[in-house]
Amino acid sequence: MTMPQLDELDRKLIEVLSHDARVSNRKIAADLGVTEGTVRGRIKRLQQEKLIAFTAITSFDLADTTRLAFIAIQAEVINVREIARNIADLPMVSGVMITMGRFNILAICLFSELDRLYEVASDQILSLPGVHHVETSIAVRTIKYDPRIVRITKSDEAK
Repeated sequence: MTMPQLDELDRKLIEVLSHDARVSNRKIAADLGVTEGTVRGRIKRLQQEKLIAFTAITSFDLADTTRLAFIAIQAEVINVREIARNIADLPMVSGVMITMGRFNILAICLFSELDRLYEVASDQILSLPGVHHVETSIAVRTIKYDPRIVRITKSDEAK
């Protein structure tokens, strides 16, 4: 995987948009000292390269009874990428990361009922070949969450 080639203008543009994605191209151009066409072209390229995306971020308060859970997974190291991809295919799972430490995969999901979380963790993830151990943690209070870094949304099945 090659690292994206971003210049100083790209970085400044991303910084501006990360604080307010609704700011006009004209305002960005004036603030950064470039033309509106340059801003428009850069934004289009960054979107095409999947380096930025625009979306509305909803508050956890709008999620009714949905709760956030983390599922830590110990899996065979040799097959960790394949196992992580299989976990990512589960509809209730919103995010999957390969990690270092006691667990080598972390899955994030939203759930409304404990039975659904149990079904995903025990029946679906633990039953995957190469998965040795699963532990769940349920968020009971969110102290800090920056949606600009990680956007977590309900999947259709979790609704």
